[in-house]
Amino acid sequence: MSKTRTILLIVALLAAGGGTAWYFTKSGTSAAGKKMQTPPVPVRLAKAVVQDMPLRLEITGRTEAYETVTLKSRVDGQVQGVAFTEGQHVRQGDILLRLDPADFQARLNQAEANLAKSQAQSAKASADVERYIALRAKGFISEEKVGEMRTTAAAAQSVARADAAAVELASLQLSYSVVKAPFAGVVGAKLVFPGTAVKVNETALAVVNRVRPLYVGFAVPEKYLPLLQAGMRSEKKSMKAAISVPGVAAAWEGNVRFLDNGVDVATGTIQLKAVLPNEDERLAPGQFVSVSLVLDTLTGAVVVPAEAVQQGAEGSFVFVTKEDGTVDIRKVRVGSTQQRVAIIAEGLAGGETVVTEGHLRLTPGARIKPADGGPEGKTGKPDGPGGKAGKPGPADPSKPGGPGKPD
Repeated sequence: MSKTRTILLIVALLAAGGGTAWYFTKSGTSAAGKKMQTPPVPVRLAKAVVQDMPLRLEITGRTEAYETVTLKSRVDGQVQGVAFTEGQHVRQGDILLRLDPADFQARLNQAEANLAKSQAQSAKASADVERYIALRAKGFISEEKVGEMRTTAAAAQSVARADAAAVELASLQLSYSVVKAPFAGVVGAKLVFPGTAVKVNETALAVVNRVRPLYVGFAVPEKYLPLLQAGMRSEKKSMKAAISVPGVAAAWEGNVRFLDNGVDVATGTIQLKAVLPNEDERLAPGQFVSVSLVLDTLTGAVVVPAEAVQQGAEGSFVFVTKEDGTVDIRKVRVGSTQQRVAIIAEGLAGGETVVTEGHLRLTPGARIKPADGGPEGKTGKPDGPGGKAGKPGPADPSKPGGPGKPD
């Protein structure tokens, strides 16, 4: 009986071991099958489009007054009165300040008195010359005496001319006691007040800026110098710059009028200035603005959404779809990146379909499924031009509001 039990126990153990082995073998086979049948990766797609693209440069600039001057006195004195209101628009010749004119008036009176005295002496000397010439003709005096009188008359005339110049100088100094606007513009804050002592060419009295028109200064990398020179020399049309303020919908257009005669060796940039009419005075000197400058137009450029371009150890690349519903890696060279648009210089042809979203799960040869629910392995309805509604395609940088930034 004991022997029979032992045999039954051995049979049961063998059966249990065989069942366990069968179960694990079956599970391994099932897992391998699942691994071989990896589901396709959901992605968004876009087609590469061939079109003319403006090479647009977007930089930051700063507005500058077309003319600016810090007014200083040309004479020493004391401020008698300030005739302007801070922020006032002034015309050329408008009186801004007055200095106490008493000292200058007294000097002018003194100079005029000296001039009258010297003129009288000069007139007497001239009359003496005429009288002595008549006496010499009668033989009463010598020629030497006549020469002395002529010398005296010439000296008196010189003194009279010097006194006349002193009167002119005193008159100018008196006029300098009134400070006027040198050009039409906007005057700034009051820097002096009645009673302030003013030193010649030292004390700042006020700042006047001409803001219509207005300069917009900006710096461009030196690699664009040939394009800038070609644009400045063009006789067909002047180079235009679109000016805007961050956060403000309004935009203005200015003509690029100034290209500096040298490159800044410290920054590797060259300075330019555009002239903005600024008739509404929406912009003020010293304000930061965004400048969009079209340097050239690229004919027949291949463009894709900027998010399609990825960066790897060997440079830029894109995932390109294949006929069998898989993707492959394609190295590309990006010519420039406009707003949400990448211009492909090499590596991609128009009409090819690229992946714009879902890159993280992709590998060469991976199967894909368009995220918009298109047939598995097909391109579906790509994003971008003619793509899925609600997913904007490449913006047209040639239209307002579409400036970009070249690489």
